[in-house]
Amino acid sequence: MLTVFWDSQGPILETYQERGTTVTSATYSDMLQREIKPAICSKRRGKLSKEILLFHDNARPHTADHTLETLKQLKWEAKERPPYSLDLAPSDSHLFRPLSEALRGRRFSCDDVKAAVHLWLRAQQKAFFAQALQSW
Repeated sequence: MLTVFWDSQGPILETYQERGTTVTSATYSDMLQREIKPAICSKRRGKLSKEILLFHDNARPHTADHTLETLKQLKWEAKERPPYSLDLAPSDSHLFRPLSEALRGRRFSCDDVKAAVHLWLRAQQKAFFAQALQSW
């Protein structure tokens, strides 16, 4: 499973869940602290001194008490969206649909698909990401 953290300037972090593992509140909270926070520090200098707003869906790992406590400690805010509202989720409708279309019909090994996704994400112009957030 792919998790992408991005902002109006482009991708900040892409991470893959090991096959057969489950995303839990604990693993998601750990990802926020150990992966996304350092990625923001290195790729978006000064952003952590400003408000960090995450657009989440209502999946249990995003709404669990442990995750909410982690967000509180980080001084970040999460905006939830109604369940099953693809038109309201920038990542679902704006990011993953074109990515899926770009990769359609090709066969990949696990490592090859990760490389293809990485290249596709990096090939998108900043305006592609900014437009998604503006439309939301």
